Amino acid sequence: MQPIAASGSPQDRRRALTAGRFGDRLLCEPESPSLPVRPSGSGCHALTSREREQFSTEELAKVLSHYDVGIIDDVVEFARGSRRSPKLYLSTQKGNFLLKRRARGKDSAARVLVAHRLQQFLAEHDFPVARLSEARPNGDTLLRLDGYGYELFEYVNGLDYDGGLASTFAAGRTLGEFHKLVAAYVPDPAPPRDCFHDANAVRTGLNAIPSSLSAHDSVVGFEADLEQTINALYQAYDAAASEAERWGVTHTNVQIVHSDWHPGNLLFRDNQVVAVVDFDSVRIAPRVTDLANGALQFSIIATGSDPKDWPDYFDETRMKRFLLGYDQETAVSAEEIQALVPLVIEALIAEAAVPIAATGSFGRMQGFGFLRMIKRKVRWLQKNASRLVTVLSA
Repeated sequence: MQPIAASGSPQDRRRALTAGRFGDRLLCEPESPSLPVRPSGSGCHALTSREREQFSTEELAKVLSHYDVGIIDDVVEFARGSRRSPKLYLSTQKGNFLLKRRARGKDSAARVLVAHRLQQFLAEHDFPVARLSEARPNGDTLLRLDGYGYELFEYVNGLDYDGGLASTFAAGRTLGEFHKLVAAYVPDPAPPRDCFHDANAVRTGLNAIPSSLSAHDSVVGFEADLEQTINALYQAYDAAASEAERWGVTHTNVQIVHSDWHPGNLLFRDNQVVAVVDFDSVRIAPRVTDLANGALQFSIIATGSDPKDWPDYFDETRMKRFLLGYDQETAVSAEEIQALVPLVIEALIAEAAVPIAATGSFGRMQGFGFLRMIKRKVRWLQKNASRLVTVLSA
């Protein structure tokens, strides 16, 4: 079977490194980006066709026979997201679409059903999401063929997050709108009820890191340094969890949360959010955990591909602007502001611990160096916690 070749000019096929979420997501290796963003030309770190799974011509013809898209004018490889989940941008008689084959292990029927039903609910309430297409003959939004799962989305024309304050405000406001809209939504089936806060999975990950990194060249001769780093992060995580609990907001306003609110999962136009993408991580959790993760993702500063060059500090102005946007739609209590910094610390540690424990690395970055950077940023947050509360409360 012949793979579908990318069309368009070399410039159209160029993949640019996007500003946005740090680490593996910034380097564009999200495991399950469930919605379209934009065709080749902006987005992920360059990957050759041989490194990515592809559609075959026969597979594409068979899949598209189940959708009513009319005459197809153009097909462009959409090299974004997981290499195990190929995507194609389709220009057709009936509009523009993005076709995705889900990666194996990310195609659980129950998991996809949770995400799809939520997306349909949001679309019905005019929230900015890409609409799902129904497949023949049963009208399902997840098409099952030959052991694979396929999704077809409307294509949303938008831009990457530009780092500006207006876009940051819009990102916070849209999260607030999301939380307000789904506060009474009852998902069926029910998604997981967990999050990064006070999670044994994070502690288990931290404990497993020395084993996962033991054979790595960067650790040889620095075993004591690694142990000290892990111990410092473990203690910081426990302390932050206890501090967050003290403010009484980690068991209130428990509802559907997005759990992956970061710049790479939002599309913008004219400083407004035109699409929120990737609902694969939705779960039931305190809404403040979503707010804290968003505050982290929209304020972290990542300069270059080597984490040792990343600064300790965060962009306080962007963190404040994100919170102001959120508060415009969903009021932020004084207790939530007090709990925000410790929750950001927890989210930061959790973000690194689990993947490094599993693979020894964070995206394309070696795990030990990444953990050292995390420790520096955690210390900065601890040192500046009181001042940040004052800034965010003003």
